[in-house]
Amino acid sequence: MVKKHPSTFKMVLKQLKPMIPLIILSLLLAIIIVLATLLFPILIGRSIDLIIDIDNVDFIKLSHYFIIMVIDVLVLAMTNWLMAIINNHIVYKVNQKLRNQAIAKINNLPLSYLDNQEKGEIVSRIISDIDTFGDGLLLGFSQFFTGILTIILTLAIMIYYNIYIAILVFVLTPISFLVAKIISSKIYKKFKEQATIKGEQTGFIEEMINNQKIVQAFSYQKENEVKFEQINMKLKDVSLKANFYSSLTNPLTRFVNALVYAGVAILGTILIVTQQGVLTAGLLTTFLSYANQYGKPFNEISGVITEMQNSLACASRIFELLNQKELPNENHLLDVDLQGNVLLKNVYFSYDKNKSLIEDFNIKVTKGQKVAIVGPTGCGKTTLINLLMKFYEVDSGNIYYDDYNLKDIKTNSLRDNIGMVLQDTWLKSTSIKENLCFGNPNATINEINEALEKCNCQSFIKQLPNGIDTIINEDGGMLSTGQKQLLCIARVMLCKKTILILDEATSNIDTRLEKKVQEAFNELMKNKTSFIVAHRLSTIVNADVIIVMKDGHIVEIGNHENLLKKKGFYFELYHSQFES
Repeated sequence: MVKKHPSTFKMVLKQLKPMIPLIILSLLLAIIIVLATLLFPILIGRSIDLIIDIDNVDFIKLSHYFIIMVIDVLVLAMTNWLMAIINNHIVYKVNQKLRNQAIAKINNLPLSYLDNQEKGEIVSRIISDIDTFGDGLLLGFSQFFTGILTIILTLAIMIYYNIYIAILVFVLTPISFLVAKIISSKIYKKFKEQATIKGEQTGFIEEMINNQKIVQAFSYQKENEVKFEQINMKLKDVSLKANFYSSLTNPLTRFVNALVYAGVAILGTILIVTQQGVLTAGLLTTFLSYANQYGKPFNEISGVITEMQNSLACASRIFELLNQKELPNENHLLDVDLQGNVLLKNVYFSYDKNKSLIEDFNIKVTKGQKVAIVGPTGCGKTTLINLLMKFYEVDSGNIYYDDYNLKDIKTNSLRDNIGMVLQDTWLKSTSIKENLCFGNPNATINEINEALEKCNCQSFIKQLPNGIDTIINEDGGMLSTGQKQLLCIARVMLCKKTILILDEATSNIDTRLEKKVQEAFNELMKNKTSFIVAHRLSTIVNADVIIVMKDGHIVEIGNHENLLKKKGFYFELYHSQFES
């Protein structure tokens, strides 16, 4: 089993390394548990041998054995309790560590990876897969240690008391191992497939819940139900096969155990009858008890093997995420305080290396300029913003901020100089006040109120139950799309940044309110370098420079009046919106 997945198993051991002292303590407690468990049948057997006849019972020795049995049971109960606490602590610590590593990993992964992954699939790995891995680990510590020790010590004691019965048990034992090995080879593949489909199912459910309004608006409920049923059927088929193979292990090993038990009973009886003094009735009782106990660990171990196959399958998915290539270490890069000059020189970029997007892009922006970027959908406007924000790296060419090459600037330092409002709003599940202070935790209440006033947010905030202390969920809940975007605009106003990027920042606001917000933006953009991506060309007529893009190229550049006079592509775009 382990040999098939050395890399996964090696990484599991690496996660357990800090827990070695607790694991050793757990192992010592397991030894005590096994010794206490194996002592009990010996005491029972010797007690039986003290009951020779109605008038021939050694009550004094019986009482001594009874006291020892009570102590033995108490020790067993206490050590089991302590071992359970320690094992749970180990597992929960490992789970906690893995989740922390996963979240830290996500924060350090390039957007190119996250953009190509289903969000529900990632959530499934962090929540469901880590839980399943922890369950398998807990079973391993709770039952695997004690199971192995029980087998070894039981066999040693049986050899000590009677070599013939020990040989019989030892000969029949490998059958259990053979059964477990054949079945476990089938289980891992099925459980990994099951975990993958669970991730797909989680992703689909999350997508549907997040977009339920769209689903209902387009009456797509039936189609979604059909698609979900297909995923569910796949999960059912794989789960049934996985559980079928895993459920074979226990009954087959129990069958082998029953053979061992029957063999011990028959051979023991023969030895009592044919070789008097070699074996007593009490000792045979001890052997039968051992034969039964000797079989149980095999059942437990086979169950643990099954669960650990599932656990390893989930662990491989977790480590697959943790092994993803992170953003490069930036300790050697520069912390900067930007003035706002930007230069793009011979920039090339494409998401798919077989399909070109931005080619030989050149533009120079000086401090304080308002630069609008316009063009048809898919021409590369938002892609250009992604490059300016260092969300993606250029394929070739260079981007300069002031005299610094973007490649030499720390990402966090760069973004500390840039304020950004996206078309897609994002709010945390917390109070409006905390959402507003996301980029500036030290903002005063006066600064918050001023930003809200400038963005015309006060009117709808006053209607909320607790004003700016009202708790909202991540999709805004009671707020309209326009109101959420106004909050995002107010949030960036609180951040005193040198450079502003507004990617369709007013797309969800009605035209009457847009004029007022535009006035606030004009105030905000004073003495700041601003990049404005807009489809509504009415919002960028006052821009110092308008970059007109088409198919990843700059086709025109100038201010509003000059571009209209050229009667080129910008002229067509503008008049397509203002036909009359």
